[in-house]
Amino acid sequence: MLSVLLIALPIFALIAAGWAAHVSGVLGPLATGELNRFVVWLALPALLFQIVAKARWSEIWQPGFIAVFALGAGVVFLFTIVVQLRGSRHLADAAVDGLNSAYANTGFIGFPLAATVLGPAALAPTLIATIITVCLVFAAAIALIEISLQTERHPGRLVIKVARSLVGNPLLIAPALGGVFLAFAVPIPAPLEKFLTLLGSAASPCALVALGLFIAEPRPGASPRASTVGLLVGLKLVLQPLVTWLLATRVFGLSPLLTQTAVLMAALPTGTGPFMIAEFYGREAGVTARVILVSTVASLLTISAYLAM
Repeated sequence: MLSVLLIALPIFALIAAGWAAHVSGVLGPLATGELNRFVVWLALPALLFQIVAKARWSEIWQPGFIAVFALGAGVVFLFTIVVQLRGSRHLADAAVDGLNSAYANTGFIGFPLAATVLGPAALAPTLIATIITVCLVFAAAIALIEISLQTERHPGRLVIKVARSLVGNPLLIAPALGGVFLAFAVPIPAPLEKFLTLLGSAASPCALVALGLFIAEPRPGASPRASTVGLLVGLKLVLQPLVTWLLATRVFGLSPLLTQTAVLMAALPTGTGPFMIAEFYGREAGVTARVILVSTVASLLTISAYLAM
């Protein structure tokens, strides 16, 4: 548990820094939205582009692992949306909830945790899990949100409007461009790589600070329902690793290392992606902020229990 706590400690520190910045008045009331816009339009696209463009086919082409982790995340993502829609939740909010229960914090916690408990051999499959999470799961949620927010009822016009919105979304353009570099084995020029590294490295810290700012903001009305937060945290920390383990061991027969890596990545708490999307599209971000915080704290116990087994 100590190793998990030490890895998660910087996350809590950055959230606390954002909270303190708001309470002390260092950052004003517009800081949350503007900082989040910086992440969505600049820092995160740079990170996504670099992750995809610098990947190597020899490292990431592991069909069994890809299928296990993608299906595990996809099943939980879709299950969450169905459950929330049955509760009269708007599709855009249900898609954000789907991210809450399927978007693992592979970047901030996944890489250092995998290296610590499984060794260097687990880093390549961790990269695969990261690409699936920040590209495929993210893209699916964005597409659903865009569809749900369109008022056009004519099917043809609806498809055109959604396509235009998606083409203009930096979180989809960046990994797509990175995929071109990957497909044609184009090296990133040194100055561009340095620029992307500097800009992309700001994505997660800034998102966590923005999360702390959001948590500190006083807002009238009812706080997020504990039952909703508990459901999403349970789906993330229990159902996703369980589904992933069943797929890895009973369906695809992965090696022990790939199985352990897939389950460990699936067991990670919710990352900052859902919060960025909720803020960017003006959806209810209170539930997401609480899920990220609670799942990160609770994962200290659930991940430690899994590692003990």
